[in-house]
Amino acid sequence: MKRFKRAWAVLLCCMFTICMLMPAGVRAEEGENENAKVLNQITLSVGDEQKTPVYKAGEKTELKINVQNKGNIDAQNVMITPVINSTDEWPFDMEKLNYEQDLGTIAAGAQATALWGGDDDKLTVKSDVTGKSYKLVFKLTYDDGEKVYETERYVFVKTEAKKTTSGSGNSDKGHDNSQSDKPSDNNGGGNNGSSGSYVDTGDDGIVYNGDPISTGGDVSSAGDGSVPRVIVTGFDTDPGTVKAGSNFKLVIHLKNTSKKTAVKNMLFDLQAPAAGTDEAAEAPAFLPVSGSSSIYLDGIPANGTKDISIDLNSRADLIQKPYSITMTMKYEDGSATQFEGESSLAIPVTQEARFEFSEIQIMPDTVAVYEEANITCNLYNLGRVKMYNVKVRFEGDAIEGEEQFIGNLESGSTGTIDGIVTAIAESYDESNCKLVLSYEDDSGKEYTVEQPFTMTVTAEMEPADMEMMMDVPEETGSPIGIIIAVIAGLVVIGAVTAVLLLKRRKNKIQSSEEEELMDEVERFTEDERRQP
Repeated sequence: MKRFKRAWAVLLCCMFTICMLMPAGVRAEEGENENAKVLNQITLSVGDEQKTPVYKAGEKTELKINVQNKGNIDAQNVMITPVINSTDEWPFDMEKLNYEQDLGTIAAGAQATALWGGDDDKLTVKSDVTGKSYKLVFKLTYDDGEKVYETERYVFVKTEAKKTTSGSGNSDKGHDNSQSDKPSDNNGGGNNGSSGSYVDTGDDGIVYNGDPISTGGDVSSAGDGSVPRVIVTGFDTDPGTVKAGSNFKLVIHLKNTSKKTAVKNMLFDLQAPAAGTDEAAEAPAFLPVSGSSSIYLDGIPANGTKDISIDLNSRADLIQKPYSITMTMKYEDGSATQFEGESSLAIPVTQEARFEFSEIQIMPDTVAVYEEANITCNLYNLGRVKMYNVKVRFEGDAIEGEEQFIGNLESGSTGTIDGIVTAIAESYDESNCKLVLSYEDDSGKEYTVEQPFTMTVTAEMEPADMEMMMDVPEETGSPIGIIIAVIAGLVVIGAVTAVLLLKRRKNKIQSSEEEELMDEVERFTEDERRQP
């Protein structure tokens, strides 16, 4: 009992010594996890919850970008810099070599404002902006006192081109001046200085119509002297979403705005501008699937409408944005007076994410209920677009696990998936589990993809079962061999027992004889003493 108490005291002393030597950070790890410090959520916004700003060509203005710290510790040494790879990406004149700004420290939950174009240093909007939206990318660097962080964020701003007056003698008297004059979205052609009309098709598509120009005949011979104006009122694509590298049908809706004069002998030609940054930039963004890019139409009655269509193919290497198609048109009125017009159509192109999973590795490949397994694989981004906020989780009736956040995955890069799952139910079915991948595209739209896999989960192993498996000997040979082995064992045991008994008896007899001899010696000694 004393030995047991002494051992218990020694064990307690050892445990106390280990606790004293353990680093304080290790002992407090669990408490710190509950209040983990987070400094990885920096956001941008334009203005104070205002609408997207519109910058007019040639005006003097300013750009305000709000930087908000959504973490729970201060962001120190915050620097914000516009990322300008090309002057085409920046709607303002490049009047400086460096637009970097130091915002200092932004407290947790607070925000700071970066201002370009203050009172004495206004920004000048380019005079040739075409009315398209610009994606302004900013690089943010900051630290928490120990680790430096770097990220990129972006905002969108709109521009408005200069308004021009129509050429003398060529304006359509029936033109509705209440309609705003705006150019096309991308590389859209105008009509050599004449006024036009901007049409919002209700989706991402944009149409710009130029005014017609008389190229032959006497305009006054048109009857009332008005110019029959043919405009594009909208367009549709089939399929509705144009993906890079795919074919689509473009259906263009036309209208003759003249209420008195019909037009006829109409010829339309569609040309897409070159796009891209590599050698392939010399090729147009869209090409006809077959035949030429010209379309013929008999005519459109006064105040009438008609549709024309063409099958096009979009280049596979196009980045995700709207691309323009310039459509020129030639037609005649009833007096054979010839007219020419021009319209631009901005067609949004999406670049579909393309990725693959490597072989899913499970260690161990077979587990019992309540045991854990490690699941790993790689995610390859094979597409031309960046995958944002990539997350992975493992699901199944037989397993449960936590969601894993991978982050943003650039085009051509690899993400590592490494998760731990716990078996919760017995299962032997094929494809009984699945890897669920979710990500967002450049516009914030979320996508989800599932990848099935198989994981074998056996029944829970009871301790009693394990003891029985260790105690029960393995049966080998025939029953006769077992009987012979038992008999041989009994014979050996009997022989050993007999030898031990005989040896014990011999030892007993020898001990008795030694005692008798000692008694004789003692008696002989006493007799010798008694004799005189």
